[in-house]
Parts: sequence; structure tokens; C-alpha cells
Amino acid sequence: MITRRTFFGSAIAAPALLSPVKGFSATEAGTGGVREEARNLPVAGECDVLVAGGGPAGIATAVTAARGGAKVTLIEAHGALGGIWTSGLLSCLIGFDGSDLDREILARLDKYGARHMRRPKNDSRAFIYEPEYMKLVCEEMCAEAGVRVRLYTSVVAALRDPSGRNISAVVTESKSGREAWRARRFVDCTGDGDLGALAGCGFDVGGDAPGDPEQPASLVALVTIPDDSGILKCIANEPSNYAADGKRIHDSKDRLLAEMKRVGISPSYGHPTMFRVHPHLYAFMCNHEYDVPVDDANAITVATMRARREIFDMTDALVRKGGDAWKGLRLVATAEQIGHRRARRLHGRYTMTVEDCLEGRQFPDGLCTCAFGLDVHAVSKAMNRIRPAGAPLNISRNVKPYQIPLRACRAKNLDNLYMAGRCISGDFLPQASYRITGTAIGLGVGVGKAVLEP
Repeated sequence: MITRRTFFGSAIAAPALLSPVKGFSATEAGTGGVREEARNLPVAGECDVLVAGGGPAGIATAVTAARGGAKVTLIEAHGALGGIWTSGLLSCLIGFDGSDLDREILARLDKYGARHMRRPKNDSRAFIYEPEYMKLVCEEMCAEAGVRVRLYTSVVAALRDPSGRNISAVVTESKSGREAWRARRFVDCTGDGDLGALAGCGFDVGGDAPGDPEQPASLVALVTIPDDSGILKCIANEPSNYAADGKRIHDSKDRLLAEMKRVGISPSYGHPTMFRVHPHLYAFMCNHEYDVPVDDANAITVATMRARREIFDMTDALVRKGGDAWKGLRLVATAEQIGHRRARRLHGRYTMTVEDCLEGRQFPDGLCTCAFGLDVHAVSKAMNRIRPAGAPLNISRNVKPYQIPLRACRAKNLDNLYMAGRCISGDFLPQASYRITGTAIGLGVGVGKAVLEP
């Protein structure tokens, strides 16, 4: 009888790549290019399942697969696990508490007193958390499950086997140099679809028609203020902004926008948000960066620096011109990574459609259920003024709870590449719904189980 462990173990018995050379050289290749000398790469590790990307989807995939008996390696480009949760300072869980792993994460945050309700009563699956404790929770879960974690490491290439139907190894760059990693199965949890693109998978970006603009990115910040009594109506999760039945009394986003305009600031995001993370500590989400490609480091750099400057200018103006209400406001931190809402949408064996969302379709191979609306942010600063926040163009944002099938999480032209998170196979509008981190966890759990099957 073949067990999961023996199945995976038998797949690793391949010879290692050639030993590394100690040096290499590059020469001018003409026409402004540089030709790099070919070199042999060391095999840094061999495993059953290699997960690229340590964000919410990557954590869920890696932990689930490891708990199921697989030998798992998790590769993460930043210096912490958690992705947008931690390096991105998101501070808000949406669409959560729908799976056992969701509830485990919440319980672990509760152990540290680091989880809070987002709003009173009317939003029972949304929570606020403290990012530093989320880093610890992610690390604890991976360590306890036996996941091998490599931080500060980026996947930069993917190699196919002779059949062309499987990835045989990925190549990474880090302080340890250029290395190869072998695995039986690979999972793209990079959010941006980096591994799939490197492996030669087809993908889509942008809207449904050529030239359509794409969702904006945001840089989140943390701020502190010693006395918030003068700005309570600007705080999204302030209980006094809600009636006893949970209905909103004051629109905190409108109030915060009015305060910004009062001090001469017109934010790039027309529906700015501020919510309490801990007494005197607040998440500040007030920035949009428009049309930022996920595969252009120069554009991402410029957008990140511009966003950081805008955040400073906003907080500085509130301090200097806001009066006593904003006295003592101080910028504490800005995120290490900008939060992309867009992504490559890798071509899978099924493509999620907007009809799937609006009709609440179910699938025999459904991995998880999503009920989050079609959340399309304004694609330009001007558009913030002509439509409500999160409303897609020419269609209702409401959906019926729908399932996402495993087929949408398997690459169309590669047999051993899976996807979890916002880079799965889907059209533009569905991706605007399932991109939330609660759904990423559900997808990760489902894919983590699927990669265990022979």
C-alpha cells in the first residue's frame, strides 16, 4: 500500500545538480547587454512540496500539507512570514472564521491579546489584529508543522523536466547566492503569480478588455495619537459610531476625508480609512497608487516612495493644521511592501467568471466558499468622485456565496504546479472578490490537501 509519505519519498530519488562553482564572470555582449557565464548551481533542498510565497495563502498551504505528512519548504522574499498581513501592515482580516485554520489563527492571536473586532455586531467575520503578533503566529504554526522556511529569498527561475509538463526545480537568489530547489509539487502563493509566469504559464492582467485600467495599490501605515477623543467619528471601528443593532450612525470615511480637506489635503484614495489596532495605535489606509504593474520594479519603487511621501504629508498636515483634535499624532511605520490589488491571473484548468459569483455556483471539486463582494477600487483619482467605494462599473457588487474549484488552482499547461491566493485562474471581476485574505486561507487549505493526493 502506498502511503502519502512513501509516495512523496519515492519522488525525490533523483541525482543532485552539479556542485557549485566558487566564482563566475560576466562579459559585455554588445548592444548594451551583458552576457553572464553559465554556472552550475547547488541544490539547496529537496522536498515533497515547495511553496513560493509566505503570505496568507502560502502559510495555509504549507501548514496544511506538512500536517498531512508532506515534507514542505516555504520560500519568502521578505524578512517575515505573513505577506500583506505583516510586511504589508494590513491589520484587518476579512472573510475570516470560515475554516478550522481561520479559527486556529484567531485563537493564537487571542493568546497574545492581539485580535479585536472590526466593527460591532454587523461584521462578525472581520477582525483587527496586531501585525507583530501575526508574524509570531505564522512562524509558530510553520515551526510546529515542520515546514522548512527560507526568508530573504526570491524565486527567479523555474526549470521544466524533459516532458515539458512538470517543473523539476526552481532557482532562487538570496544572500546565499543562486540556488536550486527540487520538489515533487510546486505551489504559487506569491500573490502576483511570479512562479507561474517564470515557468511559462499563460496569464491575464488588467480588465476584461485590452487596455482596460487595473486596480490600484495601497501603502498602509500605522500612526499613534495619545488622545483620540476629538477624532472618534473618523475611526472606523469606534463603537460610538454604531447603534445598538450594529447599524452605522456616522460614516467614518466621509468624516476622515472631510478632516483631510479641512487641512488642505486631497488624498489619492477617495475613501480613506483609519481604524484602531490597539489603544493609541491606528492603521491608516489613505493612499492609492494607480496603474502600477506587478512585474515592473522601477514602477513599484516609484509608487512606494510616492505613497510614503503622501502618507507623511497627510499626517504632517493633520498635526500642523488640524488643531487640538489631532494633537500628538505621529507616524509610527509604513509598510515594507505596497499592497497590490491587481495580480497576474494564471491560466488554469477552469477560469472563474463573474456569473460564478453572481449566481453562487457550486462545484464538485470546490475548495472553499467566498461571499465577498466584487470590490473594484477606483482606477484613477478622478473616479473616486463619481462612484461609491468598491463598486464595480456597470454591475452590482453583491454576490451569492460561491465556491472556487480545484481546477481554477491548477495550472493549465503544467501538471505539478498549483496556485492559491489572488493569482488563481479567473476573470477580472471575480478576482476583485476572491482576492481577500480570508479566501486565500481557504484556498491554501484546499490546495494543501490536494497536493497530498497521489
